[in-house]
Amino acid sequence: MTETEQLAAVFERLGAARTQAQTMAAQLLRRAEQLAVERGTTREAELARLLSLATQGHGGVLPADFVPAPRPTPRQ
Repeated sequence: MTETEQLAAVFERLGAARTQAQTMAAQLLRRAEQLAVERGTTREAELARLLSLATQGHGGVLPADFVPAPRPTPRQ
């Protein structure tokens, strides 16, 4: 089973439809890679952090240190 398939299975267990779970898994992996480069950390550490955020968010809980990404300003 690939990493993407494993993550998709987690999202399916959290209630996502199969196609949505696959999309979410791919996005989570891609974002973990981006954050690892930006922060100088490992991909695995970022993946663990993002997966923790996703599962906590599913339960309606966010860590106190969570800072959402700034929203882009709309073009006029």
